[in-house]
Amino acid sequence: MSPQGDGPRNKPWAGRFQERTSPAVERFSASIHFDRALARYDIRLSMAHARMLRRTGLLSESQEQALLEGLDAVAAEIESGDFPFDPALEDIHMNVEARLLERIGPDAGRLHTGRSRNDQVATDLALYLLDASRAAERGILDLRQVLVERAREHVDTVLPGYTHLQRAQPVRLAHHWLAFVEMLGRDGARFRDLRGRLDRCPLGAGALAGSTLPLDPEQTARELGFAGPTRNSMDAVASRDGALEFLSAAAIGMVHLSRLAEELVLWSTSEFGFIELADAYATGSSLMPQKKNPDVPELVRGRAGRAIGNLVTLLTVMKGLPLTYNRDMQEDKEPVFDSATTLRDALEVTCGAVATLRVNAERMRQAAGDPLLLATDLAEALVREGVPFREAHEAVGRVVHHCLEKDLDLSTLSREDLGAFHPAFTAPACELTNLDQALERRGLPGGTARKAVAAALEVAERAITRERAQLEAEAGGA
Repeated sequence: MSPQGDGPRNKPWAGRFQERTSPAVERFSASIHFDRALARYDIRLSMAHARMLRRTGLLSESQEQALLEGLDAVAAEIESGDFPFDPALEDIHMNVEARLLERIGPDAGRLHTGRSRNDQVATDLALYLLDASRAAERGILDLRQVLVERAREHVDTVLPGYTHLQRAQPVRLAHHWLAFVEMLGRDGARFRDLRGRLDRCPLGAGALAGSTLPLDPEQTARELGFAGPTRNSMDAVASRDGALEFLSAAAIGMVHLSRLAEELVLWSTSEFGFIELADAYATGSSLMPQKKNPDVPELVRGRAGRAIGNLVTLLTVMKGLPLTYNRDMQEDKEPVFDSATTLRDALEVTCGAVATLRVNAERMRQAAGDPLLLATDLAEALVREGVPFREAHEAVGRVVHHCLEKDLDLSTLSREDLGAFHPAFTAPACELTNLDQALERRGLPGGTARKAVAAALEVAERAITRERAQLEAEAGGA
């Protein structure tokens, strides 16, 4: 006795099979609950395919018109939420085709002429990735803009820079935030570069070997916004490196957001007291009335793990697959959709948190005011007098030890006091450990001197303006 389930006549492979599909298999293999996210791309692709079939003589004008009108109607149902998705039909492609059959009759069966679900889904996914990468770059540009605006407000706000989470050397808050502008700029470039590698259209590859029909994949590729068709039909349906690259870029971007989030968490503690998050980007405790918790950056930090996991998931799926298409590749879409949403939301809430946080500039400067943070300046003062750096480092290390042992303020040491540790000292410590002067001595490109930071801000603003214009021009032409 056959297992109960959908009859083979409702499946696209009906002619080969006689027994019904097991309901357990239908549940296990269905992807419609997530790949419906590809619906508008699938319909756009199908319309382009129908027009190509008409131009190559594989459809009549009336058949083309019926298909296009039917697809328009199906698209409207999906947009309105009225589309009757059926898990038994497995995926978005078969759901659209089945609904089209109900609407226009047997001519719906002509739409699949010269294509396979293999090249169809690869094309749908490429179109989705193009849009998702543009959305990611746009969100990154928005956050970079916010960071630059906050940096302009705080060019003269000074705080300690840290290594090993220990106070290291003083820097401008603007310089600190510009570090994230640089990181995020590279993140945006990764998504921009990815689009250049998604410029070949898989449609026309069929199941794996192309088609014997007189198709025109060049024309379909151009209509869909690609530079041309893929150059190898097997590669077209077997590869998912575009999805992998998107997941990689998203994971790296989320790691950078997580590092920024970690600093917002630390800086908002009583122990640091450098910032206060706006109420709109924090939460309270259900028990302790005094609490203001940095839940938003904590969630950003936590969700970086999801993005990393999504990349590892698809890498693991793909690593052992022979050419060409294997059903394992159905597992490509959920990680991509999840990472796209996670990155989008994390960028949005991070923008809001950074734009609205309050900076405690006095607390930051107080933390940066310990003269010991300028011990390196003392060593470099000796270097300018011709002392080898290792010798200078050792001498200043003894100065620091002396100050800690005697509970002395380094800045109070006279030239004679310093001279007891090395005769090449030519000035008292107060001249060598002036905070504002120390910042201005770091005037090399990429440094934290006011002039260098101002120049970096100008460069960042020009880059953001240029990249936004390029992105909008590309989106307008897509």
